[in-house]
Amino acid sequence: MILAAGRGERLRPVTDTMPKALVDVRGENLLERHLGHIKSAGVDTVVINLGWLGEKIIEQVGSGSNYGINVVYSPEADNVLDTGGGIHRALPLLGDEPFLVVNADIYTDMPMLMPDLGEDMMGHLVLVPTPEHRSAGDFDLVNGLVRNGQNPELTFSGVAIYRPEFFAQCSAGRFPLAPMLRAAADAGKLAGSRYSGLWEDVGTPARLAELNRC
Repeated sequence: MILAAGRGERLRPVTDTMPKALVDVRGENLLERHLGHIKSAGVDTVVINLGWLGEKIIEQVGSGSNYGINVVYSPEADNVLDTGGGIHRALPLLGDEPFLVVNADIYTDMPMLMPDLGEDMMGHLVLVPTPEHRSAGDFDLVNGLVRNGQNPELTFSGVAIYRPEFFAQCSAGRFPLAPMLRAAADAGKLAGSRYSGLWEDVGTPARLAELNRC
């Protein structure tokens, strides 16, 4: 699943006329880049949730046939459901097995691999070194487990694998994913790995311009 429904407020005015997933970085829009990486990982079907200017994503991507991948849409219209609510709404499209989730607004060379989850694990987060523009990280990584800490050193990359059961107790509607991740980390139910290669959060016009200068 690619999370592409958000308004992209931090990227305004760029996102006033296009969804953040279609922002160009180095001659290729973010969504096309993600679809290529996901296909290379052997995934054949992708769910994309739609919100702000979602019709432009459909115009660009269509069925996904031009990218060699099957694309299914989970429309949220004007009622964007946040990360947790968006994934929960798409569950009927995602099947019964663990699934990959990628934030649309990141730029990375990360391999989109699907590591096996331990029987007790509800998910697996890929963490990255905390970038300079952030005042603090999100999590620590201890013996392969994602942990909450007083001074966390790593940042959630926006790439993860989840079991459908992780969302079993959730109700339909808008809700964030972060509190669920915190609780799972406290319970020792969240595996993780570290990626130290190319990764950028394309979160502001300044960071977008910097990426395109490189």
